[in-house]
Amino acid sequence: MTESDLSPARFGVAFRGFMDAVLREAKPAGQLLGDRLRAHLNVDSTRLAVTAEEFDPFEHPNVQVALDEYLNGVGRRAELVGVSAPQKRYMDFGLSDLLEPGGMPGQIAWAEGQVDYINFHLAGDRVLSCVQFGVYLVTDGDIRLIVALTGPSEGPGPRPKVKVDTVSVRSDDGQALLAGIREAVQRLNVYRGHVISLSPGQLGMGPQTLVAFHTLPKVTRDDVVLPAAILERVERHTIVFAEHAAALLAAGRSLKRGLLLHGPPGTGKTLTLMYLIGQMPGRTVLLTTGFGMGLLQPVVQLARQLAPSMVVLEDVDLIAEERGNPYGGGPLLFELLNELDGLREDCDVIFALTTNRPELLEPALAARPGRVDLAVELPLPDAEGRRRLLELYTRGLDLHEVELDAIVAQIEGASPAYIKELVRKAALLAATEGEHLVLTAAHFETALAELAGGGHLARRLLGFQPSGAIASASLTNRAASTGLSVVE
Repeated sequence: MTESDLSPARFGVAFRGFMDAVLREAKPAGQLLGDRLRAHLNVDSTRLAVTAEEFDPFEHPNVQVALDEYLNGVGRRAELVGVSAPQKRYMDFGLSDLLEPGGMPGQIAWAEGQVDYINFHLAGDRVLSCVQFGVYLVTDGDIRLIVALTGPSEGPGPRPKVKVDTVSVRSDDGQALLAGIREAVQRLNVYRGHVISLSPGQLGMGPQTLVAFHTLPKVTRDDVVLPAAILERVERHTIVFAEHAAALLAAGRSLKRGLLLHGPPGTGKTLTLMYLIGQMPGRTVLLTTGFGMGLLQPVVQLARQLAPSMVVLEDVDLIAEERGNPYGGGPLLFELLNELDGLREDCDVIFALTTNRPELLEPALAARPGRVDLAVELPLPDAEGRRRLLELYTRGLDLHEVELDAIVAQIEGASPAYIKELVRKAALLAATEGEHLVLTAAHFETALAELAGGGHLARRLLGFQPSGAIASASLTNRAASTGLSVVE
């Protein structure tokens, strides 16, 4: 080759070939992984097809559980080996790359290494270790399979999803394995029957924190102080409906339904939802709040997959008040209603929404009639309700010469949250006076004075509205246009 023949393009090709040869000759510290994989198959791997299946990041523990079930099958043996390569966490690779004799172009050949795991924290303080980088060498009688499991990148990276690659001497064996994993992911789902949440603030912290499990306090019917007709209507739309879901479905009735609880702050919307959740054991519950609704699509996907389920969207007005902002969350309210409308009729999913400002939802509800089919206003308690709340919150306390009726008359317009704080302050005052906690009328008078001393803002924060004035707008006059069933 003369100097004139050495054009920049030809030089580049020659230099690339030289570097590839150098990398092929550079022996990694461990045994070449490709050699091990090809020896397991005992055939020419270049003639075999690699089949891959991808799953969302939150499915990683479900994929691991499903794969473990398959590997523990009768007569089946599997050896798990790790993958060693520089910067592998920042690379996107698959089983075909691992089988390549020379490794990926421009890279030292893959070597056996330690298996990488990542921990997922599940319900009941259970920790599940999932393979992040690993290859299973599977033998099942005369069947030879290789299964590679790679988890998603931790934070921004080239691998947005969990990936299962498989190669087998007979392609049908690999397809059967992937079909079995898909079925087991649904059947063995670690989220089923639990209370979970997805938060956008967790997405950048690694896949293991994508889904959080919650334990809600037990709430009995006696703890929910509402007018009997309102509570019965809510129960019928949720608890009773769930008990008769099979009969309703057989009669051709839709199982998906929407519930809107609205009213002044502190009137027990969240408490009511916790009571409903506790009365429907086994139903998967997905919690989210206004600014967490950017994950509506995966939330609804999980709700559909894990039905019967319940999606709780608190403070839903937070995604309605910014409709005019093209960079805000306004369209999310319409997306929410569209997602509800897109569910199959036989999908037993309850969408439970709460808001202190129902007037902000009216335009969207009017534009999408029938998506939310029951709206219930939780009012400030009347005199009977205030007395029931005082009896509830003073349960277990020693009262001395305390006239509850006198307190009831002084706190007209108080919300359940206000009454709970009143009792807490009175108990604190009593606790500072001696070893035995005994509440007197004087403690309640002082507590009332302290709450009043906080001014208008402090009373509003606890849901106190003099003379029982209700700040939230009623949906009664809008029921005809929105298709809502309204209870006040």
